[in-house]
Amino acid sequence: MSIIIKTPRLMFTLLEVRTPFEIGAQLLSHRFYEKHLPKGEGRPVLVIPGFGASDSWTHKVRQSLRRLGYKPVGWNMGRNMGYTKKNREHLVAELTRLHSSSSGQKVSIVGWSLGGIFARELGRNHPQHVHSVITIGSPFSGDPRGNLTHGLFHRISGKEYTQESEAAFHRRSAPPGIRSIAIHSKSDGVVAWQCSQEQESELTENIEVFSSHFGLVFNPLVLSAIAKALKK
Repeated sequence: MSIIIKTPRLMFTLLEVRTPFEIGAQLLSHRFYEKHLPKGEGRPVLVIPGFGASDSWTHKVRQSLRRLGYKPVGWNMGRNMGYTKKNREHLVAELTRLHSSSSGQKVSIVGWSLGGIFARELGRNHPQHVHSVITIGSPFSGDPRGNLTHGLFHRISGKEYTQESEAAFHRRSAPPGIRSIAIHSKSDGVVAWQCSQEQESELTENIEVFSSHFGLVFNPLVLSAIAKALKK
């Protein structure tokens, strides 16, 4: 059975309105804080957006990583409306392409919210291509009902949440077996922070930041945490 975890407090959900301020903070400060971050060495990084979002939402993440010396790419599949067969096949093909085009250098995958669940499964199923996985506010553990979009996702996708879905959730909760870093915020207004943490092991790490859920892909604290995690 799942651990019962409540959805985020209403106060934190209302505080999602701070997202524009987090965007502004990134725009005003990136020239300063990026100077102090570890530099990449050309490793490809696949960045996957969250539910209902597209690559435009992760533009700032990719822009920052590019300035730091990585080769980031978006997922190029429009809005993320769920883990469909088409999306799975595309992501596997893109991962294989990035690995081949970088002379066999392994790929890091950064996934925000639902995108982080995709990222972990790519790492689990294709470890020969993946260097590390970084999830950002992704609801992959704890209780699936601790995510405010849980019901909305199933209504939009038309998929009923069944006992089989519950069993699949528990299978996905296990660490993927490669280097996995989970970034989470205790003031996340959409996903309960307990649902965004990896089980402790030699290959996992949990990093806490202070951010809204929608601001996770803009917040300077998160972008700094991503850059440091990529060097581990």
